[in-house]
Amino acid sequence: MGMTDASWARHANPWSFWTRVPILALLALAVWSRVWIGWWCLVPVAVLIAWALINPRAFPPPASLDNWASRAVLGERLWLARKTRPIPAHHARRAMILSALAGVSLIPLAYGLWALDPWASFTGAMLASVFKLWFCDGMAWLAADRAAEPGAASGQQTWTPHSEIVNSSAGSISDPSN
Repeated sequence: MGMTDASWARHANPWSFWTRVPILALLALAVWSRVWIGWWCLVPVAVLIAWALINPRAFPPPASLDNWASRAVLGERLWLARKTRPIPAHHARRAMILSALAGVSLIPLAYGLWALDPWASFTGAMLASVFKLWFCDGMAWLAADRAAEPGAASGQQTWTPHSEIVNSSAGSISDPSN
């Protein structure tokens, strides 16, 4: 289920970003709920997975990209397109380290959910969330650095992945075909 330019524009809505943040903690709670509701725990798990897939398309494009969450999404898009348009090494290094730390944080979460250890579950979920948000902060920084590149000043348009154009002075997404 790839993301089109339109779905990336919708995902840049801060509501989309912030309603995704608690998904991991809620997913952990849903898995933990097997203790109370047995196999019915798969219902909230399925709902959360569906929400994670639908979320980037659930909100309209934001009126402005002049906020941290929108910049984080734009930076993530730049990160994903780094093979066709390289990003500065310091951004790539930071993103790789934080992604690895978030991934490693899933180990205590998985163990905690398997062994029903609340501290391991809590620690894993919180560390993974913190590292993901720190990663997003780096993506916002990447988007800000890209917007500050020559050609992006004074309201000129600057490139972002997949032919999307971001007007850096107005902070809005525009269609390059217009």
